[in-house]
Amino acid sequence: MTTGFDRMWDQLAVIGRDDTTGGYHRFAWTRTDHDLREWFASECAARGLELTEDRAGNQWAWWGDPDVLPGIVIGSHLDSVPAGGAFDGPLGVVSALATVDALRVREAATGVAPARPIGVVNFVDEEGARFGIACAGSRIITGALTADRARGLTDADGVTMAEAWRAAGRDPDTMGPDPQALGRVAAFVELHVEQGRALALAPDGTEDLSDPGRAVAIGTEIWPHGRWRLEIPGEANHAGTTRLEDRHDAMLGLASVVQQTRSYAAALGCVATVGKVLVEPGGVNAVPSHVTAWLDARGADEHAVHATVDGVIGVVRELGGSHEEESWTAPTRFDGSLVRRLTGILPDAPLLGTGAGHDAGILATHGIPSAMLFVRNPTGISHSPAEFAEPGDCHRGVAALTAVVTDLCTSDHRDPGTQTEDLHA
Repeated sequence: MTTGFDRMWDQLAVIGRDDTTGGYHRFAWTRTDHDLREWFASECAARGLELTEDRAGNQWAWWGDPDVLPGIVIGSHLDSVPAGGAFDGPLGVVSALATVDALRVREAATGVAPARPIGVVNFVDEEGARFGIACAGSRIITGALTADRARGLTDADGVTMAEAWRAAGRDPDTMGPDPQALGRVAAFVELHVEQGRALALAPDGTEDLSDPGRAVAIGTEIWPHGRWRLEIPGEANHAGTTRLEDRHDAMLGLASVVQQTRSYAAALGCVATVGKVLVEPGGVNAVPSHVTAWLDARGADEHAVHATVDGVIGVVRELGGSHEEESWTAPTRFDGSLVRRLTGILPDAPLLGTGAGHDAGILATHGIPSAMLFVRNPTGISHSPAEFAEPGDCHRGVAALTAVVTDLCTSDHRDPGTQTEDLHA
């Protein structure tokens, strides 16, 4: 099991990596994305899994027939943020394939096959790094993101998603909700690297990376979060001849927005970030005439997040600017029965909420029983080359995922108050 994991991990490590920085650039519907999809297809073929694609281009590999009985799906995504880390997404995909290997070994040893089909999914464009909408693949098939809006999204070069699909040899007119693909899913469990340091800390707050009982956590919820585009006006002028008092500098407006973003978030107990800006005209010797900035805001309390965003938008309006909400995800509680079942399977695993969005959250909002497992990250850093998980903890994650899938595919299992038939049987 671990040998297969390590082999796959080494193969993936070279795809889309910047050898100078160690960061990854794996954006949807690019050549790198094609190579990742080909790698996934090859691994699935090697295991005899039936590979299908849905109407958003997500890849589903099946052991068993989900059209006869909906199955248990595991997996994650392979794309990255700009200069991202190696673990966010790929850890879940590789662990899912390694779990299939472990279950095959179990079947050979016991003669007992899984009572349900098992699926491995590679969701496309989870990070939204190219077109700006996170979890685009799962949003499209659930209808949370309309096909018309998705086709019209543009990247930094002005290429629309529809054009990117055509360049990849796909027909964008086929894009849309896919109830048939979703109907094959009885439950979804996504394993992911932790995007914080909660599991690296002992209950007393001291660092403890030696406790195997804290290598894997069970996800309970996803905080509410969203993205907003902010337009901040100014007036272009000569940087060398225009008096300071005569300038209308859009960058000064941006500076105010960034400072107030931090202040509102700190006061209201949220996190908020201005992490991307476009400056016009973009000349070193020109006073900026316009700045487009993107705000990301999240927090455990939905009202506090909205209050933070409202405060920032108020600053933008005072500057004569405007805003547009690009995405919003309400608080997402993972399926209670499924979480209880996971705690019974992994009784020593801590419970952990997260401020990061995931495809599991999109499926959960759509009504599919979903849950997550998190593998300890000793650096606490994510969306960066410093993102990390120890090999031993990765293997513990595979073992935990294998235990979960084994239990969920046992037909005679009965959780208190929950029948197996509840999993879309």
